[in-house]
Amino acid sequence: MKIGEVAKQVGLSVKTIRYYHDIGLVVGQRGDNGYREYNQQAINALKFIQQSRALGFALEDCKALLELQNNDHRKAADVKALAIHHLDDINQRISQLKDLRSQLTQLIDDCEGGEQPNCAILDGLKLDRAKS
Repeated sequence: MKIGEVAKQVGLSVKTIRYYHDIGLVVGQRGDNGYREYNQQAINALKFIQQSRALGFALEDCKALLELQNNDHRKAADVKALAIHHLDDINQRISQLKDLRSQLTQLIDDCEGGEQPNCAILDGLKLDRAKS
């Protein structure tokens, strides 16, 4: 199947599929006409990668998951460990986002708004909040 047809079927852009091809996540064979052709295995891999990306896995992790998917001798514990590591990263980002929300909420609450030039938000942005 040609790349344009694959893109429509899996819901990815042609550019994304080419990129995945270039970094070795999927392989399309070049036909006599020079076009990339993708078989069902490659299409399944693209769908798998798309689902993994939708869950926030980095491309490096997608590659590891795909390798595990294609390995009949894989250990479920290896897959679980990768997923747990990803969940830990998500939880850390959530914590950081909560901290950012708290800091921004405080800046907004400190600002009186209005017509005066003084602004607690701008003053607060001058501070090094990473240390606080």
